[in-house]
Amino acid sequence: MSIRLTNTLTGEREDFRPADDEVLLYVCGLTVSDPPHLGHARLWVHADVVHRWLAFRGFDVRHVENVTDVNEKIVARVGEDELGDSEAAVARTYLERAIADMRSLNLLRAEVYPKVTEHVPEIIDLVETLVEKGYAYESSGSVYFDTTAFEDYGKLSNQSIEDLEANAPDEEQAEKRHPTDFALWKADGVSPETVAEHRHEGAAAPDDASETAQTWDSPWGEGRPGWHVECSAMSTTHLGETLDIHMGGQDLVFPHHENEIAQSEAATGEQFARFWLHVRLLETEGEKMSSSLGNFWTVETAVEELGANVVRTFLLSTAYDSEQTYSEATVEEARERWERLQRAYERATEALDSPDASAKAADEDLRTVVDRAQTDFTEAMDENVNTRGALAALLELATAVNRHVDETDRFDQAALGDAVNTFDALGGTVLGLVFGASSTEGDVTLAGDLVDLLLSVREEERESGNYERADRIRDDLEALGVEVEDGDDGPTYRL
Repeated sequence: MSIRLTNTLTGEREDFRPADDEVLLYVCGLTVSDPPHLGHARLWVHADVVHRWLAFRGFDVRHVENVTDVNEKIVARVGEDELGDSEAAVARTYLERAIADMRSLNLLRAEVYPKVTEHVPEIIDLVETLVEKGYAYESSGSVYFDTTAFEDYGKLSNQSIEDLEANAPDEEQAEKRHPTDFALWKADGVSPETVAEHRHEGAAAPDDASETAQTWDSPWGEGRPGWHVECSAMSTTHLGETLDIHMGGQDLVFPHHENEIAQSEAATGEQFARFWLHVRLLETEGEKMSSSLGNFWTVETAVEELGANVVRTFLLSTAYDSEQTYSEATVEEARERWERLQRAYERATEALDSPDASAKAADEDLRTVVDRAQTDFTEAMDENVNTRGALAALLELATAVNRHVDETDRFDQAALGDAVNTFDALGGTVLGLVFGASSTEGDVTLAGDLVDLLLSVREEERESGNYERADRIRDDLEALGVEVEDGDDGPTYRL
């Protein structure tokens, strides 16, 4: 059976084959202006599983995921809570958090995580190409894409230019030929008025923050890249003119991905992406989980309180193309599912290592369920990466394992071995869950308590003048993967 994916571009579920030997996968990554939350993690985890499943099915995958480190929302946080005193410093602070959160969720690493600030020359080259080909024009030091010059504009979101409303701020309308034209290059930096729209309490004054906004020289004068052109430049730089799969959140279909298609295909004359996969929203109390709405749960807090396995189980309990609800009930349901899987794995391994494991015992029911779980899992994943169905197959296997251990005196060694291998291969390699002793994650809460205890001992040593012993505690913690940072309010740490 081939892998079938629902393609936003066509609205159809289609057989997937890469255009060449490798799968070229691009994921619209994070704008580093806020702490990553579970809405971001939903895209991360589902993109991770798409990567894992393609690799499991024998494809070579080149996975690129960008970082947007130039944005007015980043400038608006300058000076806030020691985030940094410039746009670049704030972006770095939040990028460090994002990387730590990615690692805590057991995500496979992308091949590269290109940053906008690293690709300004490529962005300028792309904009120049569009101007030369007649798809873009300069106006007052800014450059805009002429949407009326691109015949297929609106094909991803199924909209016509006539029906589209203006998307740019009012102050840009006078500079544009058509309301739906969008900025490829923005003259100057970020105005204090724009900073004020996004400013958080405790941040620097808009006039001061706007002074730290990064700008670059260009053929049209000093300025900054437009948002949409950044992804086109970064993706084509690292993956070429045509992507096999482009992933992103559902809220990016229009205008971001629509504009990516227009500017990329206008520049190259080639199809930009063959398959578009959009992860639907994570909602809480009927609204999109969003930094701007303040109704979010950070990845860091979720992993600390629940552990990575429960977070991943929660996010994978709903297929990527269905909207998901975050609530105490849905999180508790995910916790129970993970505990069922983990307990079945533990009982299977304990039974395999017991004197009652028999080479001649045969539980045909268990063997049938193992085979069915593998088949059902594969069919679910092949049919549009249906992680909900895949988890259901593993949960059925967990039920069969528990029944076997509870109801038999001689354990079927072969069947239990196949069950453990199935959990490891499908739940572990594909879904990114970590079974076995290491899956307790040392008990995250207990680990945090122990680190706090050691840091308090270290403080006592420092206060007593035993600096060498205090330094040794810090060195030992860092050797265990605990990064300690001393501040005015005392030490803090990150696991």
